[in-house]
Amino acid sequence: MNKVFYGLVICFLFSAMAGRAQSETYFAAYPSLSPDGATVVFSFEGDLWRVAASGGDASRITAMPGDEINPKISPDGKWLAFSSNQFGNYDVYLMPLAGGTVKQLTFNDAADEVDNWSWDSKTIYFTSGRYNMYSAYKVGVNGGTAVRLFDNYFNTIHNVAESPNGELFFSDTWESKNFANRKRYKGAFNPDIQSYNPKTKAYKQYTDYKGKDFWTTIDSKGNIYFVSDEANEEYNLYTFAGGKKTQLTKFDRSIKRPAVSASGNKIVFERDYQLYLYDVAGKKTAQIKFNISRNNVLEKEQGFDVSGNISAFDVSPDGKKLAFVSRGELFVSDSEGKFIKQIERNEETGPSAERILEVKWLADNRTLLFNQTYKGYQNWFTISADGKGSLKQLTKDNRNNRLIALNTAKTQAVYLSGRDEVRILDLKSLDSKTVVKDEVWAFQNATPSFSPNGEYLLFTAYRNFEQDVFVHHIKDNRTINLTNTGVTETNPSWSPDGKYIFFTSMRTKPSYPFGMQNGHVYRMALDEYDEPYRSTKFDELFPDEKKEEKKEDKPADKKPADKKKPVKKGDTTAKAGAKPEAKTEKPASVITINTQNIMDRIDQISPGFGTQYGMDVFAKGDKTYVFYTSDHEGGSPSIYRTIIEPFENNKTEKVTDGFGGLIKVDDKFYALARGTISKYNIDMNRMEALNIGYKFSRNLSQEFNQMFYETWAGLEENFYDENFHGVDWLKTQGRYAAYLPYVNSRTDLRILLNDMLGELNSSHMGFNSFGNEERKMLNYVTNETGIVFANDNPFKVERVLERSNAKHKGVDIKPGDIITAINGVKVDEKTDRDFYFTKPSLDPEVLLTLKRDGKTVTAKVHPQSSGATRNNLYDEWIAKNREKVKQLGNNRIAYAYMKNMGGGELETFLLDMVAQENNKEGVILDLRYNTGGNVHDEVLRFLSQRPYLQWKYRGGKLAPQSNFAPAAKPIVLLINEQSLSDAEMTAAGFKELKLGKIIGTETYRWIIFTSAKGLVDGSSYRLPSWGCYTLDGKDLETEGVSPDIYVKNTFEDRLTDKDPQLERAVTEILKDLKK
Repeated sequence: MNKVFYGLVICFLFSAMAGRAQSETYFAAYPSLSPDGATVVFSFEGDLWRVAASGGDASRITAMPGDEINPKISPDGKWLAFSSNQFGNYDVYLMPLAGGTVKQLTFNDAADEVDNWSWDSKTIYFTSGRYNMYSAYKVGVNGGTAVRLFDNYFNTIHNVAESPNGELFFSDTWESKNFANRKRYKGAFNPDIQSYNPKTKAYKQYTDYKGKDFWTTIDSKGNIYFVSDEANEEYNLYTFAGGKKTQLTKFDRSIKRPAVSASGNKIVFERDYQLYLYDVAGKKTAQIKFNISRNNVLEKEQGFDVSGNISAFDVSPDGKKLAFVSRGELFVSDSEGKFIKQIERNEETGPSAERILEVKWLADNRTLLFNQTYKGYQNWFTISADGKGSLKQLTKDNRNNRLIALNTAKTQAVYLSGRDEVRILDLKSLDSKTVVKDEVWAFQNATPSFSPNGEYLLFTAYRNFEQDVFVHHIKDNRTINLTNTGVTETNPSWSPDGKYIFFTSMRTKPSYPFGMQNGHVYRMALDEYDEPYRSTKFDELFPDEKKEEKKEDKPADKKPADKKKPVKKGDTTAKAGAKPEAKTEKPASVITINTQNIMDRIDQISPGFGTQYGMDVFAKGDKTYVFYTSDHEGGSPSIYRTIIEPFENNKTEKVTDGFGGLIKVDDKFYALARGTISKYNIDMNRMEALNIGYKFSRNLSQEFNQMFYETWAGLEENFYDENFHGVDWLKTQGRYAAYLPYVNSRTDLRILLNDMLGELNSSHMGFNSFGNEERKMLNYVTNETGIVFANDNPFKVERVLERSNAKHKGVDIKPGDIITAINGVKVDEKTDRDFYFTKPSLDPEVLLTLKRDGKTVTAKVHPQSSGATRNNLYDEWIAKNREKVKQLGNNRIAYAYMKNMGGGELETFLLDMVAQENNKEGVILDLRYNTGGNVHDEVLRFLSQRPYLQWKYRGGKLAPQSNFAPAAKPIVLLINEQSLSDAEMTAAGFKELKLGKIIGTETYRWIIFTSAKGLVDGSSYRLPSWGCYTLDGKDLETEGVSPDIYVKNTFEDRLTDKDPQLERAVTEILKDLKK
């Protein structure tokens, strides 16, 4: 929350304006105790506060822009260290506990999060992502450059707590850092209580429970306290008594972030979003009840504008009115968007804050049909478009009803419901009925539709993860799978004459798990239609004279010849300025579906390169217009159309950027593009944006409540395990919904929702949100260079990273150089080095003045991002591994490493194999620390290649086919406890296909294929919907993949740059080569 502190006067005004929360204060977090245990400092609504441990009135300590978290009081009671993101990222700050000037200690653009103090109160330990994902650092109270505590790129140490005997206790897994909110995880990447003494070099592991032991806190006597879920799968407070792990609390709901006082008499922690105090001597816990000033800002109305923010729309049948949706609200206007009214959806409790997603006009031009959330699920409603009627709910389903389309007569609508139903809604009775039950999935769907004559439904359903195109005859209740290919055909659309179905497909490759790549638009003929003949068109130039005479004999029309006649709906032949002829409606076309050889009657319509998707089909006269998104020109997706016209070659041309679909009413077209409704002239291929502007308001409190329930419902409908990992998901909703009245910021909502999602003990889970109210006025980035500096001299160049900007030819920087000035500013060795490199943006260049062998030299370097430097360091680790394999394996073994299972790393893997495999006798594929993706099938297919033939040119040498055949050689796959997601899929497939040996440890147990769904304000939540199972039915999410040969790399191995896993891989291949 952005705020400015103006002194005591403002405090008094604030106290008068804000509510005074009595006793029950929620979302107080990050508590810390004074050395005597008498005072608690904590974070609340973005600021730091203090209160007596016995309760009472809390007083504010900080009022900085942004959020202050992780307050820690020094053992001598004089200082308060904390982290603040007032400049965009978290940095370490220091202030006197008694009050005084706040001093910024760190300046890197990574998140620097305070952990603990040294016992002499001179050093602050913190966790930062400046080197790798995160590492442990220390900085002195007088500032200076922070020092990384433990070497090795994959020593991801955090939550450091110093013991009086010099031991540094720490955690080192994602489950204690990224996913501390995840309950009941058990696996190889679980956190244990560990320590390392930098002086004696002694490492100890205190626990070996397969669940979660972490959040260590230590008093001045060396007593160790931590949380564990061993007793009841909820985090409780533990200690060691006589060297034995001992439970201190027995809560049925987890505690968070315990902090012991230096004296050891009290321990403070969070539970149920409130603060509690544990009395060590009395072994009792009591809630800390206190009074605090709470500024209820979330309920204030915030202003929004529909301009450029329209997400769905429809045009009334009479062409006079628009209905559209913006930020979940419903609006109606004239067809030009000049006269706008927000349609209030009043409920018993007041105006509805539920989210609307789709809207349609009914045939009476007065009624709107739309879906909005109800208990989190999308359901159908109607309301009068003039805003004077009442809201009528048509469905009350605990499933999402969505993607509705009306028939031409507007008498029926078809939509999808839940995971498995296609329904028809009768627009007279407003009753729904299920007509098809199939595996349609609850999201990632194509919109169903009616045939032009209203007899058939067109939709897609899944077979083996791929969509097929189906038609359903409504009267006969008969369903036909038109494609049934094993690859995806999607976004089907009827041709206006009912003779063809258009769809998009990559016809030779499945879409899962990559998504459709190089998909194109195709047209399927439903029968063996002949092409028109030119001779027929020629004959029409000379009509039969007898027929002409009979026409002339007909009596003349009695109506005045010059009276204008209305153009019927669907008449597209009238010319501008011409008098339209009387015309009767065409009879509904007869649709015939001849499935024999239907897959042979498919033509490609769109360009043969790039990817095309999303489609609308319209006709005007003899022309058929097919609209779709394509990136075939320049690689950037835009909207194109292909015109199909008899006796002409198909013509493809660009329409516009950022398209959201076309609507046709009579002979007029409307389009939604980049949040704006436009008129579209189909003849001129020209868009004319409507200037639609209307301001409206919503309050974030109601919006957050709606988002909470929609997120819960999305998981209820889509979570891959119907048993929710043994969790009562409905009960869980009720438990967490009870805290919604106390949510007063987006941070509170993030905590609440992520805690609720953590109950599922699931990977690939999370709620992400960012709002305008959180934007910082000032943001800074660190101008990295690719230089690694010495720990004992912060301005001395230890080495220059390969592939970094500082390694470029002509950049004169060498190991041993000492920086004396940056951009002409002389450096102070007592100042944090990052202070000189961290700016509002990346500079075009940095000038370094260097001391080398007693001489002064200068060097210019183009700065690079901190992310680029982290990637350089990662590549350095990989290069060391490759060199080690080369040395240990006598240059006989190819080594390939994949950071993730994405397309870029797949290409790197294939390039490595092309460069190495051909000339090596064995292969090591290293998937340790791999963060997943979706290219498992491509990797396994390459590794499975075996020689099957030889060939040669006359007089030449025999060469094998295929060129690359790793399966004929010894292969070792390396995995560890941090191999996750698609790396686990790859390892499971490698084992099943018997491609070689797997060496390392069991994988993370972190594999569910996932997607995400957006919410009304742009927030999103992840949907782990597709489980991954071995051929004998084991769930990889709960089982992981075990190695054939167990070898563990320990913390000490990493610290001393040893790699027993890699060494064993080389040994096993060399052993196989001797056979």
